[in-house]
Amino acid sequence: MVVAASVVVAVGTAAGMISALDEGGGSDEARPEVTYSPRLQSLPVEPPVSLSPSESPSASPSPTKKKASPTPSPTKTERERQTAAVLTRLYRHPESQLLDWVRENTGDPRHGVIQSRIAAQPAAVWFADFSPDTITARVRAVTSGGAALGRVPVVVAYAIRDRDCGGASQGGAPDLDAYDDWIDRFAAGLGSDDVIVVLEPDSVAQAECLSGGQRADRFASLARAGRVLKEANPRARVYYDAGHSGWHAPGKQAGWLKQAGAALPASSDGIFSNVSNFHATADEIAYDRQVLVALGGPASLGAVIDTSRNGNGAPADGEWCDPAGRRIGRAPTLSTGEARIDGYLWVKLPGESDGCKGTPGTFSPSYAYDLASP
Repeated sequence: MVVAASVVVAVGTAAGMISALDEGGGSDEARPEVTYSPRLQSLPVEPPVSLSPSESPSASPSPTKKKASPTPSPTKTERERQTAAVLTRLYRHPESQLLDWVRENTGDPRHGVIQSRIAAQPAAVWFADFSPDTITARVRAVTSGGAALGRVPVVVAYAIRDRDCGGASQGGAPDLDAYDDWIDRFAAGLGSDDVIVVLEPDSVAQAECLSGGQRADRFASLARAGRVLKEANPRARVYYDAGHSGWHAPGKQAGWLKQAGAALPASSDGIFSNVSNFHATADEIAYDRQVLVALGGPASLGAVIDTSRNGNGAPADGEWCDPAGRRIGRAPTLSTGEARIDGYLWVKLPGESDGCKGTPGTFSPSYAYDLASP
């Protein structure tokens, strides 16, 4: 039996990072098999950003005071460099199950490790329920929060019809016309500042369960979604589903991605991989580059990789549900130093259970502690 690439939630609590949903409930199930990836020896976890869990859009660090005479004001060039550096910083939305636990359990002996190594990191915000009436306002709350701090939010659109092919994360829009309308409203909340959109995890890699006609209709809707998102905010960077290095061959995945509009700069900035999975960063880099070459399109197309739980690579036995011995991976960054790799992101929040260490999609402090322990 094939298991899925990413662990995602139908409604309620999101399946990766921070949820921004109205309703409770839902489940979190993985699906193509997690295959073994050798541990990358040079995968240090970068020091966490020191942020308070109660950070608000108005918060900003106070400059260190010195007794020496005031330094000269920065030149225009220096200011531009400082601004550019700030804009490459990812946004941590101040609402999540994880942050609720951190605020409410300061005396827990696991608190320090979880707070410093997971809670302080910027994370993606999932929109996994079909709620057209509120989606614009909820997306805007996240993007405006990032803009106020000069940081880049990561938002996950997850409402495509027949998502998860009837599995544990089934749900989404009732039909593709309704999905198109939902995407229009989602796009209306993107604002005008920098934002990264992870467009529909599993929607391409798991399309094999659909008939040829259903697949063509889904891909047409995804291509339209990319165009709508980028037209609404030209500074939005939209990435399409490439599965992961243990799933489809690069050529096959690229063929589907091309049909979904991922090769066209009017709708796409590239691909994402390893969402909610465990494959080592080195494997994903190699795989993503192969997909991009097969995809074609402009050289500006890149890839982002979910590194939230891949510090030890994928388990040898193929276990996907809260497997033991996993660790958090590289800290989220938009400065990877790797050609065509635009960022390492935490799309799946470390500590949110796949269903074995807790109710699917809910935060498990014991699981988070195991992942974050040095």
